Amino acid sequence: MGVRLDNAKALYMEGIRDGKFVEAINRYAGDRYVQHSTPVRDGKEGFIEFFADFVQRNPDRDIEIVRGFEDGRYVFLHALQTLNGGESRWVTADIFDTDDEGRMIEHWDIIQEVVDETVSGHTQVDGPTEPTDLDKTEDNKALVSRFATDVLVNGQIDKLTNYISADTYIQHNPQVADGIEGLADLMKALADHGQSMAYREIHNVVGCGNFVAMLAHMDLAGRDMAVIDLFRVEDGLIVEHWDVVEEILPVDQWVNSGKF
Repeated sequence: MGVRLDNAKALYMEGIRDGKFVEAINRYAGDRYVQHSTPVRDGKEGFIEFFADFVQRNPDRDIEIVRGFEDGRYVFLHALQTLNGGESRWVTADIFDTDDEGRMIEHWDIIQEVVDETVSGHTQVDGPTEPTDLDKTEDNKALVSRFATDVLVNGQIDKLTNYISADTYIQHNPQVADGIEGLADLMKALADHGQSMAYREIHNVVGCGNFVAMLAHMDLAGRDMAVIDLFRVEDGLIVEHWDVVEEILPVDQWVNSGKF
């Protein structure tokens, strides 16, 4: 799609999969590299420090970039990592900011363990991978932003059908069933237990055609969470949803400025 996407993929594949983390970060990062993965220090030195240990602990690394797109200076990646012959498997979602040369200067990521048995029967990463409707990017980003504000932040569940298709809503969150009813049932079940799924703040919305990704801070049943949601839009309604969710560690465990 472009040099920014190519560079982000190369940082993943060359730096992490192939273990050439020194060469990759020096080649694909800009003059500064601000890090929001809380175990990783800012700067190229932080990347090298973290992945020197990571590569040593995980000598067998298989990585698949399932989806990726550019939105102006931002890049989104959706990846599947299999470590040490399947000893552990992780879904990750990343957003990068880039400089004028297309090199990475800031990074946000969310990582979640793969769940084999999901409520919907879909995996956390299957489904369409290539953006379409490229002329509708801004309209689709605006739709998702309104959905996030009305339903996820303000809790206006009665507006679900304004944004999500009542006919087709494919769900990749491992704990939620397909259909608009699946999301409504999740929210009701939480409410019945005196809990909630409340989005505190939407930090970024990026998109390409029918794909829109959103970085947000969420309260899930009293737990402080960071999430990247990915939506697929069709004919002005959301028809598919993936997400990667990670609990935010206590501040005293961060080595940078935090998830956002």
